[in-house]
Amino acid sequence: MITIIRVLLIPVFVVMLIAPWPEWLFMLDPMENVDYITAAVKPWVAAVVYAALALTDGVDGYIARKRNEVTTLGKFMDPLADKILVAAALLALIELGDLPSWIVLIIISREFIVSGLRMICAAEGVIVAAR
Repeated sequence: MITIIRVLLIPVFVVMLIAPWPEWLFMLDPMENVDYITAAVKPWVAAVVYAALALTDGVDGYIARKRNEVTTLGKFMDPLADKILVAAALLALIELGDLPSWIVLIIISREFIVSGLRMICAAEGVIVAAR
């Protein structure tokens, strides 16, 4: 359940990072510079949300091992949720102009290669656990 909730919260993270925030959110005077305040606050809020989503990965794994509730769905969804979170964050940083696309291409390509190798191993009956 934690992994599924994490996947569902990834779009919320992306929207928080990319979408403009409304002025009423800051309850400021109309004379205040909302763009400046948004630019200063938004990356920190997004970083906290990203960190919370990333930390739930460890919490999820700990709870699953402690309760001996490791499932096939969990083994599939957990690494997938990690990849979706990282890809979403990297793509959002490209959209914001904070990261060159070639770096993201290298990172996402590596993720596809690792996932592909895991699938080949699984087809041969060898399970490669994520660590």
